[in-house]
Amino acid sequence: MRTVLITGTSTGFGRAAAVELAKRGWRVFATMRNVDKKEPLERALSEAGVLNQVEIKQLDVTLPASVKAAVESILKQTGGTLDAVVHNAGVAAGGAFEDLPDAELRRVMETNFFGILELTRALLPTLRMQRRGRILIVSSESAFTGQPTNSIYCASKWAIEGWAESLAFEVKPFGIDVVLIEPGPYFTEIWNSSPRISPRESAYRPLAQHMFRMGDAHVEGWGRDAGDVAVKIAGILDARRPNFRNPVGPVARINHFLRGKVPTPMLRWAVERYLGLHRVRL
Repeated sequence: MRTVLITGTSTGFGRAAAVELAKRGWRVFATMRNVDKKEPLERALSEAGVLNQVEIKQLDVTLPASVKAAVESILKQTGGTLDAVVHNAGVAAGGAFEDLPDAELRRVMETNFFGILELTRALLPTLRMQRRGRILIVSSESAFTGQPTNSIYCASKWAIEGWAESLAFEVKPFGIDVVLIEPGPYFTEIWNSSPRISPRESAYRPLAQHMFRMGDAHVEGWGRDAGDVAVKIAGILDARRPNFRNPVGPVARINHFLRGKVPTPMLRWAVERYLGLHRVRL
């Protein structure tokens, strides 16, 4: 039975991926920062008839001690091997950059970037020793182009993609694959749980409020079920030779195609018109 560690399984893509992979016969170690939130996952696993194939573990990717304890516990149970890790834990913070508190900037980067590095570093000795393994990182279409009032989230995804592309060179000789999955808009809890920062005295408030409305409308119009991404994750882990970049959903595929093909000023003009930014007065 193949083994996989998934982060951020209390909601969204992580929860759906844990269920999908268990249904395909994987032994899943589903981790989450707060195990008090495990009930929705357990219910989904029970409904799918795969509850006995998944073990829920506490893991906060922003805390090195938590990463170390979780990895040691999981490897002890697997006999010191692991077939794959799915880096899914992620957070966001909306608002104009100047308005974002330093604590929010660091929270996003600690989870979306440094947390992935910390867990990967803890797992690499095992993956190198067994000379196989797959590191799958849930990135985003936000890695393709800048997005107003979403700067720190975009920055975290751009950073992780640059790191992943570089790491792939280093670990390939050990039989380790590094793969990115880049979803477009999907219906997940991150839209409701992320803070939206727009102080009343901010010079950017009209822009931020407009963008919050447009973001909701964009997801409502283009969003899809998170299960589609879970199926893609499972397919990548099952594939013999997966693509390095894997956009998911129509919006992500369009943006992936346009990246590098359309001059930045033209692309920015199109985004401004789509979002109605030319009508916002500051």
